[in-house]
Amino acid sequence: MDNRADTAKSLLGNHRLGKTLGLGSFGKVKIAEHVHTRYKVATIILNRRKMKSPDMEEKVRREIKICRLFVHPHVIRLYEVVETPTDIYVVMKYVNHGELFDYIIEMGRLQEDTGRHFSQQKQIILRVEYCHRNMVVHRDLKLENLLLDSRGNVKLADFGLSNITRDGHFLRMIYGSPNYAAPGF
Repeated sequence: MDNRADTAKSLLGNHRLGKTLGLGSFGKVKIAEHVHTRYKVATIILNRRKMKSPDMEEKVRREIKICRLFVHPHVIRLYEVVETPTDIYVVMKYVNHGELFDYIIEMGRLQEDTGRHFSQQKQIILRVEYCHRNMVVHRDLKLENLLLDSRGNVKLADFGLSNITRDGHFLRMIYGSPNYAAPGF
């Protein structure tokens, strides 16, 4: 067995994989709990066979590179990446209260004080500003990519469409979710 497979076995040996939290194009997100500390993490398991082209794997590598840049309490933290011949395991901070989208659906219309909590405290704006200071544009900012922790704080997640930019240079491609795009795009 090669070193990467040993590392994956060690990772999985120290963590007990739990329920599936979500499914994506290339794999799934599972909750995992450390056997000894009981600390929970989110483990993204990306199947290499589902990434049909080298371009797709390059996008995953770019997302990992960008996530490694961030050390901020309100941007999802990347802990570890383990590669095997068949899969890529991306271990990230687990946020236990789900998406802001689901919260709003569950609550219906938000009470004024709750809306104020997200807007006046600049919960979302400060996260995006942090990314921009690090020359990263998210390009898929939506309620489904804003997660809530146990204190009701917003955590910015899912950098799959993000990219690094430079001052004075504009990215030319249009990305994001069509349902969130400005009219005319």
